[in-house]
Amino acid sequence: MLPHPILRLTGLAALAGLLAGCDEEGPDIDVESAIPVRVQPVTRGPIAEYVASTATVEAAREGLLACEESGRYRLQTNPRTGAAWAMADRVEAGDLIARLENAEFENQVSLESKLLQQASAQREHDKQKGLFEHGGITLRELTEAERGAIDARYALENARLQLARLEVRAPFAGTLVDLEHYSPGQRLRAGDRIGQVMEYAELYAETSLPGKEIGRVAPGQRALVTHYGAAGDTLDGRVTQVSPVLDADSRTFKAALAIDNPERRLRPGMFVKIELVAASRDSALVIPREVIIDRGHEKVVFVVEKGIAVRRSVETGLGNRREVEVLSGLMDGERLVVEGFETLRDRSRVKTTN
Repeated sequence: MLPHPILRLTGLAALAGLLAGCDEEGPDIDVESAIPVRVQPVTRGPIAEYVASTATVEAAREGLLACEESGRYRLQTNPRTGAAWAMADRVEAGDLIARLENAEFENQVSLESKLLQQASAQREHDKQKGLFEHGGITLRELTEAERGAIDARYALENARLQLARLEVRAPFAGTLVDLEHYSPGQRLRAGDRIGQVMEYAELYAETSLPGKEIGRVAPGQRALVTHYGAAGDTLDGRVTQVSPVLDADSRTFKAALAIDNPERRLRPGMFVKIELVAASRDSALVIPREVIIDRGHEKVVFVVEKGIAVRRSVETGLGNRREVEVLSGLMDGERLVVEGFETLRDRSRVKTTN
C-alpha cells in the first residue's frame, strides 16, 4: 500500500527544512585529521656561538735529519726494538739513527792525538801549579801552562764535535715519520736527506678568517677542532696569535692555533674544521635550529597544548649550526614540536608519537 500523497509531501518538507537549518547555522564539527608529530621538552643547557674556518694541521715540532759530512751510510739499531730504525718508530732526543763512515775525515780529526795532547797539557799544568805554590816558578810560567791546558781541552772538544758530524741523531723526542732508503755502505754527500722527526702531541695550524670577525677573535680563545673524516672526534685548541690587519686582496685576517693532540689522533697534513668559541652561555633555553620556521621578519615554532599545535613567535640569541638560544616566546618544560612541524598551522590538531 503506497503512502498517502499528503504524508509524503509533509515528510519531504520536513527533511528540506532540516537541511536548510543545517546550512544556516552549521554545527561546529572539527573534521581535520590529527597530524602525527614528535615533541621534546624545552630545556636549559649550555650554548656557544662560533666563528668557523678550516685549516691544515702541522706538527708543533719537526726536524729534518740530514748528513753534515760525506761518508758511507750505516743505518743504526733502535735500542727499544732491537731492529733497524723504521718509519713510525718513537725516538728520544739524541738517539743515533744513522752513522757515516769516513776514515779520511776521522784521520784528519785525529781524536786519539787530541786526547793525548789534552792529558799531557793537564799534567804539565798540575805540575807547574805545584811548583808555583812552593815558589819554584813565576806566575807567568804558571799562566803559560794553564793556557796550554785550556787550548788542549778546546782542541779535544772540537775534535769530538767534528766526529759528531758523522752521526745523525734525533734532535728531540718524537716520531720518525720519514726515512730515506739507502743501501748499506752507499756513499752520501753532505746535505743529503736521511729522514724526518715530528712531535705532534701538539699541533699547529694557521687559518684565514673573514674580516668582519676580527673583533671577535683574540689570543687565548678556545677552539674546537674536528677532522672531516671523523666528525665525532673533536679536539681542544686555543688561539695563540692574531694578525691585527686584513689581507688587501682577500679581506681576511690570519690567526694561529695550538691544538692539544695527546693521543695523536690527528696527523700532520690532515684537513680540519675549526670552530672558535666567540661567545657562550652556561645556561640558556636551547632548541634545535632546524625547528625554527623563518617567516619574513618573524621566527616561528610550534608547541603542543592538549593535543593542539600552538604557533609561537620566538626571539633568538646565541646560535650555531645545530642549536639556538631562545630569549622569549618559550618556557622551560613546554612540549616543542621537533618533527612534523613543516605542515602545521596554528590550532592544528596533532597526535604525538615517540
